[in-house]
Amino acid sequence: MGRIFEVRKHAMFARWNRMAKQFARIGKDITIAVKNGGPDPHSNPALRRVIQNSRAVNMPKDKVEAAIKRASGKDAANFTEILYEGYAPHGVAVLVETATDNPTRTVANVRSIFTKHEGNLGTANSVSFQFKKMGVFRLNPEGIDQDDLELYLIDHGLEEMGESTGEKGEPQIVARCNFPEFGQMQKALEDRGITPLSAEHEYICLTPTELPEAQATEVLEMIDKLEQDEDVQKVYHTLA
Repeated sequence: MGRIFEVRKHAMFARWNRMAKQFARIGKDITIAVKNGGPDPHSNPALRRVIQNSRAVNMPKDKVEAAIKRASGKDAANFTEILYEGYAPHGVAVLVETATDNPTRTVANVRSIFTKHEGNLGTANSVSFQFKKMGVFRLNPEGIDQDDLELYLIDHGLEEMGESTGEKGEPQIVARCNFPEFGQMQKALEDRGITPLSAEHEYICLTPTELPEAQATEVLEMIDKLEQDEDVQKVYHTLA
């Protein structure tokens, strides 16, 4: 059917794979939130955040409701959140966030990927000092006075605020806080009647590692393999 069709097909499959991974991550987040705080989002701030995040990745409402129902059942999986630390090739520090119902399987898979790509899985706190955990809120700027909101949020843990764009190029406001103030920031936004497009945490690299293109490609290949693992939620690294 020609090259154009092949290019479009590749793009579609890549998009579907990305959506499947995002939906699986949200599904696990829902299970963890329901297990910890119950199935009612009105009384469970963590579940409220996950539902907001599901909208940000266009997860259908019926899938979200089905995930909450499954998580409320007695046969629901018990996911454990585990953070793995290690070094990719050429000394690039890597954090791997996982949510798993089988830690033995997960650590074996993660270690195998590090080893096959000439990296090393480390021990707790071996590389995490090179990162800072932050709460990140993405907001729709429509109807928001950014200067006024910034002044208001400073009293509730705001570290920085700036402008960004979403996946489709739409404008967004990004507000970051130190992670211990995450809940406080969420409540402050809710008190202002602002529902974030998404509310998550992320690890900010403090010590970037610059590499030649060929070496950087080796690191990115390892990271790509990690992100494909079913138990891996997110991967952070220090590659500049």
